[in-house]
Amino acid sequence: MEVLGRTASSSAALELLQQHECDVLVTDITMPSGEPNGIELTAKAVARVPSLKVIVLTSDDDPRQIDAAFRAGAVAYVVKTAAAELRAVIQQVFSDSIFLPSLLPAPAAEATTTAPPPRAIPVVPTGAQKIGGIDLTPREVEILQLVAQGLSNAELADRLWVSEQTVKFHLSNVYRKLHVESRAKASRWAAVHGLLAHEARDSASPA
Repeated sequence: MEVLGRTASSSAALELLQQHECDVLVTDITMPSGEPNGIELTAKAVARVPSLKVIVLTSDDDPRQIDAAFRAGAVAYVVKTAAAELRAVIQQVFSDSIFLPSLLPAPAAEATTTAPPPRAIPVVPTGAQKIGGIDLTPREVEILQLVAQGLSNAELADRLWVSEQTVKFHLSNVYRKLHVESRAKASRWAAVHGLLAHEARDSASPA
């Protein structure tokens, strides 16, 4: 892996792309005043070099920014708390992914001072299955089923042993794939495509 250039502005980054045959561009969303932001840079960079893999590395975990980055052409979105895993991200930039810190809570009885610190884990579309023409990971299918049961983010996090932030990232990815913007529409999609969990069906009213 070779670093061909570094710069603090979008305009300079585009110039570097003209000077070098780059495979990967890593960009933040925030740029100096007057410069296009990282999402605008992503769109311009991919337009110039269609084969370029753009990774957004930022502290902004707003699902709307994540969606905008992917729509602009990014292939990975990395939260800076997982920056140590950037090399691993670069190695798998051929799959849309979101990186975030693992906040898996340990049972109180097992919590000790020798417990390993939280590590960064990738949320990537491994083991995806195509449903209704959409590639969904097993975790996304599980979340859709639980959302259809009416579980809140907090309840989802508790059921899946992850943080609410992780749930939000998964939901953002699901919404992006399904082209919906609400839990109600996601639940309706799940029902139409036969993803309602047995638990939801069994507990449903005959009406």
